[in-house]
Amino acid sequence: MSNTSKGIEERVPPGQVVTNKFPVLSLGPTPKVERSRLRLRVFGSVGRVMELSWDELMKFPKVEKILDFHCVTGWSRLGDLWEGISLRSLLEAAGPKGEYIMLHSYDGYTTNVPLRYAIDDNSMLAYKLNGKELEPDHGGPLRALIPQLYAWKSAKWISAIEVMVEDSPGFWEQRGYHMLGDYWKEQRYAESYDFMSIINIRKRRSK
Repeated sequence: MSNTSKGIEERVPPGQVVTNKFPVLSLGPTPKVERSRLRLRVFGSVGRVMELSWDELMKFPKVEKILDFHCVTGWSRLGDLWEGISLRSLLEAAGPKGEYIMLHSYDGYTTNVPLRYAIDDNSMLAYKLNGKELEPDHGGPLRALIPQLYAWKSAKWISAIEVMVEDSPGFWEQRGYHMLGDYWKEQRYAESYDFMSIINIRKRRSK
């Protein structure tokens, strides 16, 4: 359920400041991703590997949600209208056999998300923001939106979704960010046990 029925104070997590601005935070230059050439691959621990064009993606159920957006750097936007493809429907079509996903982006970015967050009713692959096509700087033509977690988990310029049996750190998680990123718990940075988990995961993957 959306939390927009709550008062503003109840909707702002600790350490956040509300803004009407939408800062652009990315690893590097904005990649040029044309809808006509976009391909989204769903692979890994799935019953069915899929590679979908834009037109094929548009056949999946659509969702429209008024949602809040919280960046780990401390700013929050409240009450934006997001439109996109149901992430739950897309993943269900692939038949996930793991409990985690890794989101892959066209610029090489990755981030891990527990499957239970990805299949939440509010999670989507977004292509519109407040009635307009999503601008490239903000992840257009297609970005993940996992609104229950800090915004670094909502990967821009999505190119693939990898279903995993075991959790594995993505780009920022390998560099000290929290493996989950729950903003109500202020999970911005990794705790000591997270660092050990990352080391153990790396050892297993290198074998």
